Amino acid sequence: MLYVGFVNPYGVYLEEYRHHVFKETPSSLLSWIGCLQIGALSIFSAAFGILAERFDSRLVGLLGSLLAGAGLLLASACTTPIGLLFTQGIMFGAGGSCLMMLSMSLPSQWMVKHRATAMGIVTTGSSVGGLWLSFATRGIMTRLSWQWSLRFGGLLLIGLGGPISLVMRKRVLVQADDKAVDTTAFKNTGFMLLFCFSMFAVGGCYIPYYFMPSYSVVVLNRPQAWSAIISSIISGSSIAGRLLTGVIAGRVGPLNALWLCSAGCTLLVLTLWLPFQNIGALISMALLYGVTSGCTISLLPVVTSGFFEAKRLPSIFGLTFFAYGAGTVLSLPVGGALLDRYGDGTNYLPVILFGGAFLVAATVVLSALRLVLLRSLLTKV
Repeated sequence: MLYVGFVNPYGVYLEEYRHHVFKETPSSLLSWIGCLQIGALSIFSAAFGILAERFDSRLVGLLGSLLAGAGLLLASACTTPIGLLFTQGIMFGAGGSCLMMLSMSLPSQWMVKHRATAMGIVTTGSSVGGLWLSFATRGIMTRLSWQWSLRFGGLLLIGLGGPISLVMRKRVLVQADDKAVDTTAFKNTGFMLLFCFSMFAVGGCYIPYYFMPSYSVVVLNRPQAWSAIISSIISGSSIAGRLLTGVIAGRVGPLNALWLCSAGCTLLVLTLWLPFQNIGALISMALLYGVTSGCTISLLPVVTSGFFEAKRLPSIFGLTFFAYGAGTVLSLPVGGALLDRYGDGTNYLPVILFGGAFLVAATVVLSALRLVLLRSLLTKV
């Protein structure tokens, strides 16, 4: 809730920065701030995964909470986009990558039979956070300032995330002679295909999260409050998707469920967001996309954990999150650049097509993984 909950509403910050705070700054540069919040996963998550395996995971979680909270507090004092890149982007993202790695890997250690349901419940926290934090962010910006919105987030991360991290205990320990990095992962064809899928899927998934809020204001001429409304609709509907994760995975298998959700995200972007320019279609898109993207994000850790033993999951998830970060670095800044260069800041068609291409690639790679594993698309897995 605390990390992804603050990442998802960045579309609200982006709209504020673009139209009020840094009007002369290119959208591509401002998009880098949000990109680095997730992109930091690719830089720091593997290191935090190794630390969590070798040391007390509770202390590692406390370090992440303090680092992420301090990043937002320092961001509130910044007066330039470059300062925000280092604080709201890299520093917050580094601490958040630690929290993300622990919250994804530790439940998978404790739960086996009901792992999909457990991960659905865990990842629901990010949707709950995005739901109320979108309105809280816009409300604080309106009544006070964007700086106070960042201060609120920083204090919440330290005050709430710190104590919570002290109960994040791992179930199994690595042996002293175990390698710091499990190099067998790079020799596993299934894992490498899943790695590529994660890069394309996460990179494509976050384009609607980041650009739909400003789309409602710029293209559909809605009041500023609509940026928070759209962001909250996506986050709120993704709660249903994440809670349905266990049910869907139990019926058709985790990998099949992941494929269905990935294909659903792709179809929604290309058939609902792309051709229509009215508020009804956008609300429908936000509602349905929240469900399918929520399932996708929840099922990724479930499928990944099926490839490796429980004690190596923290470092394995660190490698997986590298793909998450790489995907956002490749997608979000490029999306912002496309909006500036080919869309003149108001035509979102290049961004939508670009995001759709990422999601198409993700679905194709996942289909290849499915065929590599069982040579059939009909078997439950």
